[in-house]
Amino acid sequence: MERKRYVLVGTGGRAEFFYGAMVRDFGATAELVAFCDLNETRARYANRLIEEKYGGTAVDLYKASDFEQMIKDKQPDTVIVTSVDRTHHHYIIRALELGCDVITEKPMTVDEEKCQQILDAVERTGQKVRVTFNYRYAPHHTKARELIRDGAIGKVTSVHFEWLLNTEHGADYFRRWHRDKRNSGGLLVHKSTHHFDLVNFWIDSQPDTVFAFGDLLFYGRENAEQRGQTDFYNRATGNANAQHDPFALHLDRNPNLKAMYLDAEHEDGYQRDQSVFGDGISIEDTMSVVVRYKNKAMLTYSLNAYMPWEGYRIAFNGTTGRIEMEIVEKSYVNAGGEKADEGALEGKRITVYPMFGKPYEVQVEEREGGHGGGDPVLLNDLFGEPEEDPFHRAADHTDGARSILTGIAANQSIRTGLPVKVDQLVHFYNKGK
Repeated sequence: MERKRYVLVGTGGRAEFFYGAMVRDFGATAELVAFCDLNETRARYANRLIEEKYGGTAVDLYKASDFEQMIKDKQPDTVIVTSVDRTHHHYIIRALELGCDVITEKPMTVDEEKCQQILDAVERTGQKVRVTFNYRYAPHHTKARELIRDGAIGKVTSVHFEWLLNTEHGADYFRRWHRDKRNSGGLLVHKSTHHFDLVNFWIDSQPDTVFAFGDLLFYGRENAEQRGQTDFYNRATGNANAQHDPFALHLDRNPNLKAMYLDAEHEDGYQRDQSVFGDGISIEDTMSVVVRYKNKAMLTYSLNAYMPWEGYRIAFNGTTGRIEMEIVEKSYVNAGGEKADEGALEGKRITVYPMFGKPYEVQVEEREGGHGGGDPVLLNDLFGEPEEDPFHRAADHTDGARSILTGIAANQSIRTGLPVKVDQLVHFYNKGK
């Protein structure tokens, strides 16, 4: 297989998932040739990890303003985009126009205007975009798709999907850039893109109409004041008021977070450890969504970001039975040096309830690697020699758009109090997809 050249834009917490795998496992098929970031300190730290943690060779560094020069110099086959969500479209579109394919971290982008620009650019250039939905590859999620595909419960008519983010992982979205909805699209785009993509994947359909409620009911200063809290702070590191706050993140106590963020603050002023009970939070922490799909199935979905445990419950109702899934995930802090814990399971249960038969448990063999062994399969799909996949888990720009449009429509519904027709948000060129 031909060895392909890659560059990566955005060397924050998510980037290591990609560059670490390339250097460690895919040297024969993938060559990382450059990093691009607005923060040189953070990019230098990524190079240090390549050398010290993965035994590789440091790559050339470019500032964000020199992105096009990097493409000219390095002539990559593919650009990997792991920057702040609101900037994804900029790098995706320019990379496509310069003749590169793109691998982008989810969400593909944050609103319908930027989404349309990406769809237009793919149509205009003929280049390819891959969106890294690693949840599709988790064996228990693939098993749910297999059960539905093979008719275990007949035709799916409705799905109930409850996702719980706990006070470690869930709170983390309110400490960092994600807390500003302009950056992330809120959790209904940044986080729920995984979940909405899974529903599209599971029931093999597309969202048609969306209605939603959402609010900030736990995090934020006003909510804390109403509960009687009096000790406030802007950032946790070095602040006496944060010493006994269970929600505080102290960057100087974690070598990885210190090197990646605290030591890099002098360049861009970004603070990774802001108070979850501070001002300036514009995303919701409590969300309820109803979706009608083109195949007439209905989804009821909830996401709460301050729960005592992390995981989710799903029920698929069909014309000949019901499937129930309960998954408990191990919590983690992004870029906290615990990459193996991302998506790790503490418990799982899949039960099929036939309409006129005895219920039975479905066993799923988990493998080594994040998300129950799904991450290595995704990474091989991206950088290795992909194997034949009967479930078609590889996600392109259309899949990326379908997933975020549910969240984008939900955000619009929250603002207006009205249902939103997804087809009115963007124009798809490939109607059959």
